[in-house]
Amino acid sequence: MIAGIVLAAGFARRMGRQKLLLDLRGKPVVRWSVEAILPHVGDVVVVTGQDDAGVRGALEGLPVRFAVNPRPQAGQGSSIVVGMAALKPWTAAVLIALGDQPRLPDGVIPALLQAREKTGKPIAAPVYRGAQGTPVLFAGEVFSELSALAGDAGARAVVQARAERVARVEIDAPMPLDVDTPEDYARLHVQ
Repeated sequence: MIAGIVLAAGFARRMGRQKLLLDLRGKPVVRWSVEAILPHVGDVVVVTGQDDAGVRGALEGLPVRFAVNPRPQAGQGSSIVVGMAALKPWTAAVLIALGDQPRLPDGVIPALLQAREKTGKPIAAPVYRGAQGTPVLFAGEVFSELSALAGDAGARAVVQARAERVARVEIDAPMPLDVDTPEDYARLHVQ
């Protein structure tokens, strides 16, 4: 089974308020992010932090599970570790996505899944017009590395550790905007 981990435990310091719950065309930002991956995976774990109740409310009715990061201040790596611990034992691969990236192009996840099957490489990462981005698909053979992450770098260290094990998937689209600032949020409304 392929699972998804959606990272939704950040502090939104640059935004000044909880960005995941901001309205984007009638839905919270985090709901757009989760709904983009749901059709492609068999299980979704949403990692929350201090705004656990708000994120749960924003995702009400969706077939997802939640895992609370007790130390979200420790950074994105700590949220990935919490998400990895919540995966079902029979998970063969995991797609790690950002809860604040609501405008993921439709073809990205299918392209990552195809790259994994075609190349047999344990990591499939999108490259948006020359810039590597998210979400990233990881096979079971790198789960131990993901489970040992620390700090705020997220899974980037695992992707960059050995280039030969990464299938880079070219996506002819700009990098999907993640909502970090009020300006990012304003730009989403014109896309």
